[in-house]
Amino acid sequence: MASYGVDTRPAAAAGGGGGGGAAAGEGALSFLSRGLREDLRLIRARAGELETFLSAPVPEPELLARLRRAYSSSSSSSSSSTTRLDLSAIGKAFGTGGEVVGRGRRGTRWGWEEMEEEWEPIRMVKARLREMERRRQWQTSDMLHKVKLSLKSMSFVPEASEEVPPLDLGELLAYFLKQSVPLFDQLGIKRDVCDKLVESLCSKRKDQLAYSSFTASEPSAFSNDNAGDELDLRIASVLQSTGHNYEGGFWNDGHKYETADKRHVAIVTTASLPWMTGTAVNPLFRAAYLAKSSKQDVTLVVPWLCKSDQELVYPNNMTFGSPEEQEDYMRNWLEERVGFKTDFKISFYPGKFQKERRSIIPAGDTSQFIPSKEADIAILEEPEHLNWYHHGKRWTDKFNHVVGVVHTNYLEYIKREKNGAIQAFFVKHINNLVARAYCHKVLRLSGATQDLPKSMICNVHGVNPKFLEVGERIAAENESGQQSFSKGAYFLGKMVWAKGYRELIDLFAKHKNDLEGFKLDIYGNGEDSHEVQSAAKKLNLNLNFHKGRDHADDSLHGYKVFINPSISDVLCTATAEALAMGKFVVCADHPSNDFFRSFPNCLTYKTSEDFVEKVKEAMARDPQPLTPEQRYNLSWEAATQRFMEHSELDKVLNSSRDSTSTSECGKCGDSKMKKSASLPNMSDMVDGGLAFAHYCFTGSELLRLSTGAIPGTLNYNKQHSSDLNLLPPQVQNPIYGW
Repeated sequence: MASYGVDTRPAAAAGGGGGGGAAAGEGALSFLSRGLREDLRLIRARAGELETFLSAPVPEPELLARLRRAYSSSSSSSSSSTTRLDLSAIGKAFGTGGEVVGRGRRGTRWGWEEMEEEWEPIRMVKARLREMERRRQWQTSDMLHKVKLSLKSMSFVPEASEEVPPLDLGELLAYFLKQSVPLFDQLGIKRDVCDKLVESLCSKRKDQLAYSSFTASEPSAFSNDNAGDELDLRIASVLQSTGHNYEGGFWNDGHKYETADKRHVAIVTTASLPWMTGTAVNPLFRAAYLAKSSKQDVTLVVPWLCKSDQELVYPNNMTFGSPEEQEDYMRNWLEERVGFKTDFKISFYPGKFQKERRSIIPAGDTSQFIPSKEADIAILEEPEHLNWYHHGKRWTDKFNHVVGVVHTNYLEYIKREKNGAIQAFFVKHINNLVARAYCHKVLRLSGATQDLPKSMICNVHGVNPKFLEVGERIAAENESGQQSFSKGAYFLGKMVWAKGYRELIDLFAKHKNDLEGFKLDIYGNGEDSHEVQSAAKKLNLNLNFHKGRDHADDSLHGYKVFINPSISDVLCTATAEALAMGKFVVCADHPSNDFFRSFPNCLTYKTSEDFVEKVKEAMARDPQPLTPEQRYNLSWEAATQRFMEHSELDKVLNSSRDSTSTSECGKCGDSKMKKSASLPNMSDMVDGGLAFAHYCFTGSELLRLSTGAIPGTLNYNKQHSSDLNLLPPQVQNPIYGW
């Protein structure tokens, strides 16, 4: 039977398959042309058959012949004015035919049936023509639909482009304001002002969408509570609809460490043992406990000082002839306190000691001492200090994730110097620039530090396990009825005025009579030792000075009260150690002590009179033993857990697994719009511009010296290259003349 032009091939073949370009379009049009030609041929054939049938003679039944003759006779006998049908003639016709009917009715009926059978082919032809027309229309529409799909498959424009309306001026302005927040921060404009402007522009867009014609298909894009995030999603959807793919900004360096099964963490700090300062001790513990999990390789990068600087910095005239000798000292000191074998690498970078600032300044590009194959995650201890004069590769360009940990309240120290207010103003903005340009995340140990961009407050430091063991032993002795505390109060710290000695002498001088009979033992060494002791002696205060010693020394275990009036600390390590040993701590009501408020043995004071009351209260009763939860909160295990969580290091380390899970979820049909990777970020461009400006500024020796840098720190010197087995500076960083 004829197919009447119906396409019987599979749909994939009819659609032209997945061929690309002109070949697919030409095949689809060729197929459509062949189908139409076949339909026209069939129509012509059916029309010829119909014409032949209609032209053939049709036999006239006997009854119809009689009726025709009767009608003709009646017409001829009628008058000329009126034409009438002669019923008598017709009746005679039926009468003469009665014999036929009487002889057999079957013959008369056969005549009508024969006529019906003769006209049945005409009805069938008409029905078939109508069916052909209907199928032809269906086939044409189906072919056109397949051609459209084929052409659409060859198009590079996403289907969603027709559904996403373009950005209007208000949205562009809102996005520009949102991405300009870093620049406004540098200009001193509050972030709340920008947020309100963005929210206002987004609310106007929301009101317009409420009355637009496409609200039925596109839900409201903005909400007042989350206008910034919704604006990002809106921008991302428009970019996705256009097929745009953002591949990085002008400042970005695309060559980074490729993540492997085991990640690498580099901890860079500004001091090292045997200098007993927070930036030397705490990063050492952090490296040990991060490496303990064995989920990642850890490298601790510390400064190396020439022997002349070692004599100025390290206590008891201690010096090292090689980096290997100092590394052995550091490992032995650490393993004696943590109680396990440490498994991390120690590396050195050149540094110089600055007497005026009592700090170590890096010499040259610190990032170059971390191999590119290990440049995965960087933890910058004191990021502002490390990068004040950093002239080298940008940390966020070389590393996948950079976390800064702020240890020191530099603004508080600088304000105490000559012209401190002016210096503090410039240092504040330099610190903002450094944090924004060189870090992805910044952790501040307490609210006593400068409020830096990308920062949050979290104590990520713990105490030496030896102090917790002392606290447990003292608690056991108290339960057995033994007297553990045989001494009164003491203070321990580096003997410089900024470490709380000014506040301590002022308090004792003001309440000399109220504290009569109360004696305080002070342990410490420092540049201001002579001045501090002279001032106390001049005022005849009950202060006994001793040489500095380790807080874990057995001679300090018998003290019951630790007094720390300092308000320049960010998070006093000695305070945490005293609490871990089960002692009372009397300290100022200051943001640097917020973490310690939850401990019952921490007594804070707001006024000098309140200080006297807290001292008397501590001397009059015994401290409470620490609970297991309180001991855990002071430990390095808890500090490491807090650090992993708030620095987002746990997410970064599991990024490969998370990305695999995300791709699997995407295959399951999760079509929820998220922030697109193709979204250009003006904040990144601003950060890159700030980093480039800082790079140009620190590349000038004249500008470096004008801001207080140590001469010759743009590159390391020959002594550094000799001690660390480095290439000479003129070879490492050659200068080519004209």
